[in-house]
Amino acid sequence: MTERSRATAAALAALLILQSVMLTALYAGVAPHPPATTPLFGIAPFIGAALSAAAGSLILGPDRNRAGRTLGLLAAIMALVSFGPQKYLDPQLPLIWPALICGQLAAAVVIRNALRRP
Repeated sequence: MTERSRATAAALAALLILQSVMLTALYAGVAPHPPATTPLFGIAPFIGAALSAAAGSLILGPDRNRAGRTLGLLAAIMALVSFGPQKYLDPQLPLIWPALICGQLAAAVVIRNALRRP
């Protein structure tokens, strides 16, 4: 496994853990947690889809083929719904900033490596 593949796999693992914790907090009702619904969709199914994309990318190899890169890119973009820069305007920022920064860094690594030539 190349250094780039390791970095991408580590970033995907970070997104898996962060989103799993947030989903668990949602179900347990532990603050801070994501809202149960958003205006366009249910957050739990969305996080489930993002987790699935990240896991699929890890299984296929995030740098081995187009499908792995595409799933990794999809997972990172979906994670930015929860951890994107729009969250700096969230009133809960003092409670969520560690997850926010970690999620943004992980998403940036995945996106950068997915868009680089193989």
